[in-house]
Amino acid sequence: MTELQRHKEMARLIKKYGTPSFGRKIRVDERFSHLAMAIASQQLHGKAAQTIWERMQIAADGPFTAINVLRQPPETWRECGLSGTKVLALLDLADAVESNRLDLSKLGRKPEDEVISELVQIRGIGPWTAQMFLMFALHRRDIWPAGDYGVRVGYSLVFGYSDIVSAKELENMADKYRPWRSLVAWYCWRVADDR
Repeated sequence: MTELQRHKEMARLIKKYGTPSFGRKIRVDERFSHLAMAIASQQLHGKAAQTIWERMQIAADGPFTAINVLRQPPETWRECGLSGTKVLALLDLADAVESNRLDLSKLGRKPEDEVISELVQIRGIGPWTAQMFLMFALHRRDIWPAGDYGVRVGYSLVFGYSDIVSAKELENMADKYRPWRSLVAWYCWRVADDR
C-alpha cells in the first residue's frame, strides 16, 4: 500500500477513501455458492439479485452445494427467478464441481491466468466474473479488470480524460501500479460511485 502512495494520484485517493476493503476471504466450502451467486446476480440490481439469491438458498433444501443444486429439477431454479440461460449456467457450474471438472479447492494455489482459464470454461462465467472471484473470493491484489465500466469511468475521472477510456486502452495503463492493481480498481470504483 505504501508503494501506491508514491503516486500522487493514488496518495490523494488513499487519503480520501482510506484503505480498500474486499470483505473477508471466501472459504473453500463457500466458493461454489459464491460463484453461483455471481451467476444469479449478473445484470441485476442489488435488491432483485438479493431476492433471487435468497429464494435459491431456500430451494437448495440444505446447504447451497453443487450436489443439492443438481438434486433439484431445473424448473426449481426458474421459479426462483433465474432466466433459462442462468439456469443452464448454474447447472453447468454444479456439474463441473460435482464431476471434479472444476476443483474449487485448488484454485487458491493457482496463478491468476490459470484460475481465469478454468472458470471461463463454465457456461455463464466470463473473464469479468473470474476477475471478481480472484479479487473478492481469493483476495488477489494484482487483478486489473480493464473491461469493467466502473473502473474505466473512475480511471478516466482520476486522470482527467475527457472521454471514458476503452477497455483496450485501459488494459496496460495501470502497469505502473503492479502488484497492487486490485486496489487501484477499488479506488476507481469509489471515484465512479461519487460521480
